[in-house]
Amino acid sequence: MAELTIKRIESYVQNNNRLGLVRVVTESGASGWGQMAPTNADISQMVLHRQVTSLVLGQDALDRDSISQHVIETSYKFPGTYICRALAGIDTALWDLYGKLEGQPVARLIGARELIAPAYASSTSRIIEPRDEAARMVLCREQNGFEAFKVRVGKRMGHDVDERPGRTEEIIPLIRQALGPDVRLMVDANSGFSVGRAIQVGHMLEDQGYAHYEEPCPYWDIEALATVAETLDIAVAAGEQDYDLMQWRRILTTGAVDIAQPDICYVGGMTRALTVARMAAEYNRPIVPHASNNSLVQVFSAHLLAGIPNAGPHFEFSIEPHNVGGSIYEPLLEVHDGVCALSDTPGWGVTIKQTWLDEAHREVSELEA
Repeated sequence: MAELTIKRIESYVQNNNRLGLVRVVTESGASGWGQMAPTNADISQMVLHRQVTSLVLGQDALDRDSISQHVIETSYKFPGTYICRALAGIDTALWDLYGKLEGQPVARLIGARELIAPAYASSTSRIIEPRDEAARMVLCREQNGFEAFKVRVGKRMGHDVDERPGRTEEIIPLIRQALGPDVRLMVDANSGFSVGRAIQVGHMLEDQGYAHYEEPCPYWDIEALATVAETLDIAVAAGEQDYDLMQWRRILTTGAVDIAQPDICYVGGMTRALTVARMAAEYNRPIVPHASNNSLVQVFSAHLLAGIPNAGPHFEFSIEPHNVGGSIYEPLLEVHDGVCALSDTPGWGVTIKQTWLDEAHREVSELEA
């Protein structure tokens, strides 16, 4: 249909180049909003307009699978994260556009019966003292009814060194003691441990009844992850960094993860995230999408969790005070009794704030007449 030909692609970047939104517009004027992966969004914006938009303009806006495949295959000389980060902006915008054309929220388009998504309270801090971390987790339970919580252990890419000596050993039992036996507890090691240390920490987690052990070893070392997963009873989770679908196949084939964690904006959009979800289902692996802030990636993740048959028990909901979603879109997702209720408004169910767009750096690519 000529009226659904992609005519214009706009991008908007601000927040010190941390966040970038994308708008796709068709010949008919139908449009949708998406988001590139956070951080260094100015680089993603450059890649978007120099290498990606020329491959997308003139295409059918409803042919999301072909568009994603075409961008990845045509960019074979430039494989890597920035192609996928840029593609994510276009792909998520196309899903928003599709939902608006169909009069349905994205979650329903991918299979949701109920527009709800259970959430876990996610801390991204390692500088917070364990007792202060426990106190704010208790407050999250009291105020929002969270029944699942994740804290940080080790040090990001830490080579077995803690953020401060002894913090891992201190925080693991303290969080369980503060929250009691009936909640689901998780930790994220951010690729911080060798296999031996990862297993040692894993046994501590098992002793305290933790349910989810995220990225215990460097994420690229899938054999190390597989060894840890095979050795421990606690579920090993990973995958947020992984954007290559064949790497995802290797991760699943080797048994490196018990829980698959694609990030919709890192992997290249909802279309590719759904491919990962289908691949994971072949191996009976649940999906717990990664979303470390409350930009639009949190909205995308909630729709994904609500819609797929192999959804994990919760999606990630950041509790950090520096989140920026409130300046970008409305309404923000809210957690009540541990659950987010998604809007039944078509597409992503949010409105982008003009005030944010007015302050952003804008670039445009258009289909030549």
